[in-house]
Amino acid sequence: MPETVWYVELRGEGAEAALRHWLEQLPSQPGFAGAELLDSPAQPGLALLASRWTGALPELTPPPGAKHWTFRVLERR
Repeated sequence: MPETVWYVELRGEGAEAALRHWLEQLPSQPGFAGAELLDSPAQPGLALLASRWTGALPELTPPPGAKHWTFRVLERR
């Protein structure tokens, strides 16, 4: 089964804290394979959570106001 990458983006005051709190819940979910919480000095107020999953994604709802996308990993080097 292919690996899935799930990106969750949140902007605004408190974005980093909200995604950090959400990240704390992910390791207990089935199929969780790791995640990174990211920010960009060039884009203040933007936080991004990139998580990796094996198998189907669990039924999770991102924080309110977050945008999110899933991608299948087609190839890795």
